[in-house]
Formats: sequence, structure tokens, C-alpha cells
Amino acid sequence: MNKEARVQFVINTLKELYPTIPVPLDHKDPYTLLIAVLLSAQCTDVRVNQITPILFAKADNPYDMIKMSLEEIKEIIRPCGLSPMKSKGIHGLSHILIDKYDGEVPQSFEALESLPAVGHKTASVVMSQAFGVPAFPVDTHIHRLMLRWNLSNGKNVVQTEKDAKRLFPRELWNDLHLQIIWYGREYSPARGWDLEKDIITRTIGKKSLIEEATKKKV
Repeated sequence: MNKEARVQFVINTLKELYPTIPVPLDHKDPYTLLIAVLLSAQCTDVRVNQITPILFAKADNPYDMIKMSLEEIKEIIRPCGLSPMKSKGIHGLSHILIDKYDGEVPQSFEALESLPAVGHKTASVVMSQAFGVPAFPVDTHIHRLMLRWNLSNGKNVVQTEKDAKRLFPRELWNDLHLQIIWYGREYSPARGWDLEKDIITRTIGKKSLIEEATKKKV
């Protein structure tokens, strides 16, 4: 199966498995999504979704957020990890949104990536999920599966994103990045990987990785 056929197989399989695609992080607007994505760095979405209702009950907009102290924010988000850095980022970006953008989340990659604690992945998630702009945020699941499916060399997430954008149609990016995340969690996890359940990898995956997974099972 050539690369074009493998890509089409991925698209068709994911569309069949996930005709409707839930967004992993609970939010109600671009600001709450931005904060949730920031909190998700080195933290599970499940944990973030447990913490954000507590935080957003006190402040679900930048105006209320800056009324809170760094210590208050840090104490609430502590279970998400990296709370000193994340609390400073949340407080700092909230000030900037008020001072520079009238309290609104800007709709450009450049503006988002200039905010404290906001990197390219976070900006990409907000642009795609909040504003519908085509983007392909790469998390650990996408990075792992693009390697397993022999669609990227797995060197780094920057290269993986370039490969994904080159291989998949632009109009599908926003759906595909979420579909791949869900697939990775349900069928092709990093740990406890059961190749029998992982139909995409079994069909198009990198031969060496499939052989390795088979040997481990035996």
C-alpha cells in the first residue's frame, strides 16, 4: 500500500469510527478553551476537566481572572501540575487580553503565541477549535501514531506537524487531529497496546513496530 493509499485508509477509517467528534476539553468560549489548553500541558484532559469548573466558577473571563491573586489561581490549578508557571501565564495573558484586545482572545497564530505560556500547540488548538481555522496541533498521540503508521519519521513534533499538513487535505485538518487523538487513546495507546484492536496500524503500520509489538505479545 503506497503512502497515498495509507492516508486515504486513515481518513476513511477515522470517519467511520468517529462520525461526530467530541472536543476533549470542556469549555464555553475561546477564553475558557485557551485556559483549559494551557492547563493541559503535561496533564490529562480528564484532570483538566475536573479542575476548570472550580476555576471558572470564580473567573471565566479575563476581567474576573485578574482580580484573583496568583496564589489563589495556583492553589486551584495545583492538581494540573506546573502550577507556578501556569498561574503566572493565566494571570499575565488575562492582563494582556484586557489591555491589548478589549478582553477578547485574538484570532491569529502570531498574537496567540505572543501570550505568556502559550506555545504553538496551544495556539493551534484555539485557532482550530474556537475559530475554525485549519490547524493540525500535534500532541503525544498524533506524534506516536504518525510514526506507527509510517507517515512521519518521529524525530520531533515539528516534523510530524509538517508531515501531517503535507499528507492530509487542509479541509480535514481540524477533524483529523481530534479523530487521531481519540483513536490513539482508544485503540493505539503508548502503554497496553493491543495490536489486534489497532486496525489502522495492523493494516498500514511500520513493519518493524508491528513485529516488535507482536513479539512482546508472544
